[in-house]
Amino acid sequence: MSHISSIVLKDFFSKICSNKVLSSTILNNNRRFASVKCGTETKGLVLGAYEVDTGNPQFRAFKFTKTAETYDKIISGKLYFELKKSGPPIRRHEVRILYGLEDTFPSIAIVGLGLQGLGYNEEEVMDEEKEQIREAAAIGATALRDVSQVEKIFIEGFGNSESAAEGTVLGLWSYLDNKNNKNEESVQMPQLELFDSCDLTGWKIGLQKGNAQNLARKLCEMPANYLTPRKFAEQAVKILGNSDINLEVKTKHWLQMKGMDALLAVAKGSCEEPLLLEATYYGCEPHVCPVVLIGKGVTFDAGGHCLKTPENMAHMRGDMAGAASVIATLKAVEALRLPINIRALIPMCENMLGPRGMKPGDIVKAMNGKTIHIDSTDTDGRLVIVDVLSYAATFNPKVIVDVGGFSRGTKSSLGSAAASIFTNNDALWEQMKVAGIHSGDRVWRLPLWTHFSKAVRYCLPADVCETAQYLGNACRSAAFLQEFVCRGDWLHMDIYGITHQEEDMVKYLKPGMTGRPTRTLIEFLAQFAFKPEDQNNQRDQKKHTDYKEVTCKDDSGNACR
Repeated sequence: MSHISSIVLKDFFSKICSNKVLSSTILNNNRRFASVKCGTETKGLVLGAYEVDTGNPQFRAFKFTKTAETYDKIISGKLYFELKKSGPPIRRHEVRILYGLEDTFPSIAIVGLGLQGLGYNEEEVMDEEKEQIREAAAIGATALRDVSQVEKIFIEGFGNSESAAEGTVLGLWSYLDNKNNKNEESVQMPQLELFDSCDLTGWKIGLQKGNAQNLARKLCEMPANYLTPRKFAEQAVKILGNSDINLEVKTKHWLQMKGMDALLAVAKGSCEEPLLLEATYYGCEPHVCPVVLIGKGVTFDAGGHCLKTPENMAHMRGDMAGAASVIATLKAVEALRLPINIRALIPMCENMLGPRGMKPGDIVKAMNGKTIHIDSTDTDGRLVIVDVLSYAATFNPKVIVDVGGFSRGTKSSLGSAAASIFTNNDALWEQMKVAGIHSGDRVWRLPLWTHFSKAVRYCLPADVCETAQYLGNACRSAAFLQEFVCRGDWLHMDIYGITHQEEDMVKYLKPGMTGRPTRTLIEFLAQFAFKPEDQNNQRDQKKHTDYKEVTCKDDSGNACR
């Protein structure tokens, strides 16, 4: 398969910014090879070098990126000379910091990118060039901050400034909210600027995506006593309150009025009352059907009466990773002004052991009237979502996407390599697959066969059984949820294995909560918003005063006003 080029957002912003008078100013302000005026701040620069395949492993060589090569010429070859003198040719993921080559940048980090000319790898289902750039930007910027303690870092675009921005902000981020000494120089986020490229659009998009994932990481890292359902709602109001997103908090009484007994059953063991957050973003005309995003928001999962082991409970403060990703995605979508309508639904509760908690063998009646036999109280995520899936149908959605950690079987099969995808629409899978390729946060499709639906329906005491059977658990979980999807296109994203990482499997993410799959969701929604005309229909696009007008049509073919 040929290399897949960057999509939608960059083209969109390029078009709407094309008539700006500022374009020439932007070009001039970003030609920073010779001089950068930044007051008295300590500045650093991140540049790249490729490995050269000489055909003989005994004789290694390197070559600079175009930006590094140009910079080297400006400083009369000092960069090449000092790098060659510093040791063997630089390898991928290796960084060397050179000092005192010239006054503008006292510290220069040279990062090894590996081989040049990488692109889409069909076997790995990844754009390896973009991942290469994210890793290099993160490694170089982190080294400059930690070793040289610079206050302002300039990063070359490496040929894709969006990926460079993503890697930089993701690699530099640390969770410091509970530390008394937050001013340690080695953990502060320095000022960041693009060095060589005129592609400020891609850089800004990358910053938005990276910062959104960092927001999701922050929410997931917060301890459960700091982030109860009510406090999560307060955080959501702070995050989205000053935007064009409307946020409503539905109380326990509202849930009871709607008959959301499955969600209420999960929350019975906790003293924290359940909530439903409902957020609305209009990027199109209001009559255009929305995409419904559902994020699982269990702020702590002890397993209920089927109590988890301490090992399995260790990271359950992050069982609201789906909710965190949805909130972060909404913030980025609003900042990027994507022409799409979104309705986000986030059920919030705790799953705790308590005298009123649900028990194995209980029967619960869902909002759509189906009865559910509770096999294990530790499979709470499915129960939290089922009523919201039924409620989502009231918005006449174009597609329903639910996100959360639902099954340990996903982690057993895919580990932290990818989220598992289940969908009743092949086109949705292709869109999500491409989104994962571009973000570097991969997805993998698993089957929704009737084999699993029959297993879920084979239930003597109720209509369906919420089974805890280990074999095929991820597929059974998806089949169970499908029983509550009233109609239309639906995509289920099980992220159980990707929300936390123990080691630096992803070079630009430190061990801890990952914030995945936030960037993949943003890219998926961007593709959905900008996909080509389908059966002569094109989505309405809302006009924003700070961008050039975009010509569009509504569902009847009339021009937007």
